[in-house]
Formats: sequence, C-alpha cells, structure tokens
Amino acid sequence: MNDELHWMSATDLAASIRRRDVSSVEVLDHLAARIEALDGPTNAVVQWDLERARRAARSADDAVLTGDDLGPLHGVPMTIKDSFETAGCITASGAPVLAAHVPVADAWPVARLRDAGAIPFAKTNLPLYAGDIQSFNEVYGTTNNPYDTTRTPGGSSGGAATALAMGFTPIELGSDIGGSIRVPAHYCGVTGHKSSYAIVPDHGQIPGPPGSLSVADIAVSGPMARTVDDLELELGVLAGPDRWNTPAWRLDLPPSRASDLADFRIAAWIDDPWCPVDADTARVLGDLVGAVESAGGRIDVDARPTFTLEHVWSVFSPLLFAALANGHPPEALDRMATSTDDSPLGAVRRATAMRHQDWLSTHERRQHLREQVARFFDRYDAILMPVHPRPAFPHDHPGTPASRTVEIDGVARPYLDLFPWIALAGAAYLPATVVPAGMSADGLPIGVQIVGPYLHDRTTLQLARHLAALTTVPHPALAI
Repeated sequence: MNDELHWMSATDLAASIRRRDVSSVEVLDHLAARIEALDGPTNAVVQWDLERARRAARSADDAVLTGDDLGPLHGVPMTIKDSFETAGCITASGAPVLAAHVPVADAWPVARLRDAGAIPFAKTNLPLYAGDIQSFNEVYGTTNNPYDTTRTPGGSSGGAATALAMGFTPIELGSDIGGSIRVPAHYCGVTGHKSSYAIVPDHGQIPGPPGSLSVADIAVSGPMARTVDDLELELGVLAGPDRWNTPAWRLDLPPSRASDLADFRIAAWIDDPWCPVDADTARVLGDLVGAVESAGGRIDVDARPTFTLEHVWSVFSPLLFAALANGHPPEALDRMATSTDDSPLGAVRRATAMRHQDWLSTHERRQHLREQVARFFDRYDAILMPVHPRPAFPHDHPGTPASRTVEIDGVARPYLDLFPWIALAGAAYLPATVVPAGMSADGLPIGVQIVGPYLHDRTTLQLARHLAALTTVPHPALAI
C-alpha cells in the first residue's frame, strides 16, 4: 500500500486511517519524502510545517485507537496555498515584505479544514499577492508546470495544482477571483471548484493586508483535488456562514438538479469568434461533447444566453480590476483614473481607479446579467465552457498582465485575451467545476469548465463526476 499512498484520494485516505490500514504519521512521512525527492524541477512546495504536523498526526492516530469522534478528513495530511494564513507557519503570499510573517491565527478556511481533521504540513507557491495566472515571486522563485517545466502551471493556485498533479498532497485549498482555481486545474490536469460567491468564508487570506476583515468582490475560496468526490467532501467542510453571520445564518445547498448523465440538460459554449480557442482546445472539447452524447447525455451546442461573451467581459473586467485596487496609494489611483491611454493597460488602470458611482453603475449591469443568467438556467442545468483559449504557455514574467502578449494558435494576442472564458462565473457569482477533458497534441492537459446556477454547486460537481469518468489524463512523467 505504501507505494500507492500518494495517489490515494483524501476520501480513501481518511477511510483507511479510520480502519487503521495505514496511520496518519505514515501518510505524512510518505508525502514529505516524496516532495523532498521530486519537487526540485517543479518548486511547488515552498514552506514546511512538519514538526507540528507530526504531532497532529500522532494525536490523530491516538484518537483512532481511543474511539474518539473523527472528522471527515481525520488524519489526512495536506498542503495549503500560501495566500491563506496558517497559525505558527510563515505565510508570505509571495511578498518580500511578508517573508517572515508568522500569523497568530488560521484563515477561516484553514481552521475549518483543521476542525474536520485535516493536517496542513506545508505551503505551496503562488504569484505575488495571488495577482497573476503565472506562479512566481521574489521570495520563493518560479513554480513550473509538471507536464513541461518550461511552462507555467497557472496561477494563482499554481503551486497547489502542481502539488496535486505530482502526488504531493491529496487535496488543496485554492482561491479564485480571475480564474485562480480554474486555470491551474486546467493547466495541470487536476480538478478544482470555484464555489458560488460567499458560501466559503474567506477571512484570513492575503491579500488584503494581514488582519483585514473585509473580503474582495468576486473573490472566493474553494477546493482543489484529483477527484470530484474529494472536491465535494472538501466543499462540505469549507462551506458555511462567515464570522459575521455565524450566529444566525445556516447554509443548505440544494441537491444536484439531476443524478444520471442522461437527465442533465446541458448546454455547450465551447468556442466564440470574439475569443476563439486554439485547435487543440476545440478538438478536445468537441471530443468531450461527442463522448457525452455517446454515453447517453443530451447537449445543446447551439444554446446561448441572451448576451455575448464580449458583454460578459465588459461587465466582469472593470469589476475585477476594481476589486484588485486595494493597496494602491491614493495618488497612484488619481493618476490611473485620468489616464487617456487607449491600450489594454490604460483600460486596466482606469478600471482599477474607478469612482464609486461608476462601480455602482457597473454593479447594476452585473445584476441585470445575473437575471439573464438565471433565466438561461431555467432551461439548462449547466453550461460547458473552455477555461482558457489554450493550454499552458511558456513562462513570461516581464511586465504586467496588461502589457504582455500570448500566442494562441500562432497569433500573438493580448495576455488579457486569456481571461474572457472565466468571466461569466466570476461576474455572476456562479459555481464552476473544472475537470480534465483531454490532452493537447504536445502532451499538455486541457480542462473543461462546468458552470451552473448560483448556489447549485452540487449540480456542477455531479455533472463533473460524470464527465471525469469519460476522460483519462496521464500523470506527468515527473511524478512517475
């Protein structure tokens, strides 16, 4: 069994620890040894908390022997994205100014995982303040894609997705404002769930600054794993009222709208002339549609909401950049607000510094978008979409996301052209589950994004379970 521990799901590990087939200490030591042996080329794990983890693992094994009540993740070791504060363990969020920051309390999602019995033992890499879809920073360096180390694993949860793909951890904790769970899952061949907005308490994540009590618009926390069962198990642990609403609110997510694949009403929006996908992505997602239909599923490939992808981006992008404005000095925001630059960078600057009255107007447009989305989901249970228009791209660190370019099917396009497909779930607060859909011609994973109605997280997870069963993505060669 020892040789298989690193590929076991959290669900199976927890069951094995309860049955005493394996000890928590044994699993922890196995994963730590694997990281020490294999993480050199990928640089996913950047901070250890092994001594405390070993004490927790010994206590977990003692609790099994004494018959104590055990949580759903009892004794399961896991890594944690380094934007989430972990009590007693450095949380830098990629920032040199926080390179020695040791929080005194866990972020709320981390605390919930510990309460469920999970044992955080290491932190995983990300971009500076989780602010990019590549994972590099001055504190810990660059994390490489496990399928091709010359490419990015995505971001901001790039270290988390790499750790999952490499068999370093059975589950991870991600965060997503501009695709930061979904993009790394897509690039690294693992699964991730962007939860409906505000169902997972987000306090204790950096950014904002340590000690912040507010959370950003659009931003969510959510589970990452290798199996959909683990996503659902972890979401059940994480979801609930936040610090302000705990005295009175309770969360009761509705069951999946359907159980069997044949009963789902599925739409597919897998390409668009305004943001075309590359040939590999079109092929993989087209093959997935065919596989679903062959398995008895019903997919409407012509279904579209009453709005365009361009309209979604026009609503989402200013809200996104405004949500990322925290921390800019007032004088910088004043300069941004008056920028006359008509480039993508100029548009980003103006959105970052938008006045509150402009934000309110954009927010009202969002609410109208949400109403249109709700009407669409009266007729469909979920919509399949690309995550990005291409698989993982080569490392490209100079400049900013607004100033870089990226190649898509041989054409240089603005870096921001990578983002429109993740915009709908972000703008409308929707759940979105990503599972691997296939491989590119040059051996890179390609994922599919399953977007569902607000608060119907269990619907996207259940459909993801069916889609995951139709595809096979190999482990990266570095992990074998």
